Amino acid sequence: MSKNFEIKKEQVKDIKAKIEKAASVVFVDYRGITVADDTAMRSTLRQAGCEYMVCKNRLMKIALDDLDIHCLDDKLEGTLAVAFSYNSEIDAAKALKKFVDKQKVQFKFGILENNFMSVAELKALAELPSKEILVAKLLSILNAPATGLVSVLNGPIRSLAYALNAIANKN
Repeated sequence: MSKNFEIKKEQVKDIKAKIEKAASVVFVDYRGITVADDTAMRSTLRQAGCEYMVCKNRLMKIALDDLDIHCLDDKLEGTLAVAFSYNSEIDAAKALKKFVDKQKVQFKFGILENNFMSVAELKALAELPSKEILVAKLLSILNAPATGLVSVLNGPIRSLAYALNAIANKN
């Protein structure tokens, strides 16, 4: 076997390992991006705990097929960059969203739990609030009935206190 074939085989193995380790994977078309924008995007992704790489379409297709993740072949055409999100499912999509909004890059598709995600699903994922905000909202919803109950139970005592205060002020 040629040395080039062995290198490509190793690259496919590396891509497969990254996909298996990642919570989500976002594929983008980086056509027309400037070096400065690419550097800023890499920095943003790094700060979000994501890994970014440019990949050959053929090697990615082989890696995806080996992992039984079947996507449309027309999605693996043109320029292809991949963001691997290791900490949270939404980190890569959120980090790339501002570059997509500025039309520096375009979402191609994504992978979440070994399932294909369309561009619309990626945009919806990027719009989600962070996990901490969602937990805080859930806790406030769970806390609301208890707060209401305390308010109702304090109502008669508060009314009695107002009545006694009014009587005391009359005298």
